[in-house]
Amino acid sequence: MSNFMRKPAVIVISSHVARGSVGNRAAVFALESLGFPVWAVPTVTLPWHPGHGKATRIVPEDAEFDAFLNDLLGSKFIDEVGAVLTGYLGSSRQAQSIGKFVAGLRKKNPDLVYVCDPVIGDEGGLYLPEETASVIRDTLIPKADLITPNRFEFEWLINARLDDNNAIVEQVRKADVPRAIITSAFGLLKGGIGNLFVDDNSAWLAEHRKLSHVPSGTGDLTAALVLARYLSGMSASDALHVSTQAVFEVLNNTAKRGADELTLEQDIQSLRQPRSMVQMRAIGPSYVPKRPC
Repeated sequence: MSNFMRKPAVIVISSHVARGSVGNRAAVFALESLGFPVWAVPTVTLPWHPGHGKATRIVPEDAEFDAFLNDLLGSKFIDEVGAVLTGYLGSSRQAQSIGKFVAGLRKKNPDLVYVCDPVIGDEGGLYLPEETASVIRDTLIPKADLITPNRFEFEWLINARLDDNNAIVEQVRKADVPRAIITSAFGLLKGGIGNLFVDDNSAWLAEHRKLSHVPSGTGDLTAALVLARYLSGMSASDALHVSTQAVFEVLNNTAKRGADELTLEQDIQSLRQPRSMVQMRAIGPSYVPKRPC
């Protein structure tokens, strides 16, 4: 009998661009580079990231998107699926359809891992309608095993301004999520920035020097890499560390090449075995929640 064991398929539900490495283009490439089969579901199709200029949006009709997910749920192949990753959405109805879809998958596979990357905005504000952001907050985040917002997105989700990493840790533990990775968390070194992992028992900051003129797609890439490492059996802190190393290394390489998009096709080795320096730090005291007797 063969000792080969196929890795679980991951359903990635996010935006698709013809040119560039954002949304599904980043997440699918990262997951497949690490050996995971991917079912890619586009929520919106664009010629490129809108930051490059005028970009026509093709958004599937809500009823068609819902039917598409229902086809997947009823597929004879659905037992292959072990995880779902969601990112940028094209409408609020898509969030509702995804919520039903994840619930249906969990009935078939109680061990399903769901990572929600609530791609709703950055320091410049929301870049999708507030209605869509609100449905993501109210419908998808409570179903997630892990959320991966940037710091601005997390502040919007909890409606609070956060001034340091200890405040982030406190608010994550108050939120209705088992664990979170907050990207663009506060660096502890001058000129630093990091990704902050928080669950009930620990908090870890993976910190590196902050780079300027960073291309879009780092959040999509981080979420996919963390999910891949987690599915491969890594601890949460190790998955955070290796994934942050990989993204930082890709960013460095992209900057050296003068590219305006992440150069993932040239950096497969960085995704698989990164060597860049990333400092890991424990944040605050460990916290063990009280359990009912």
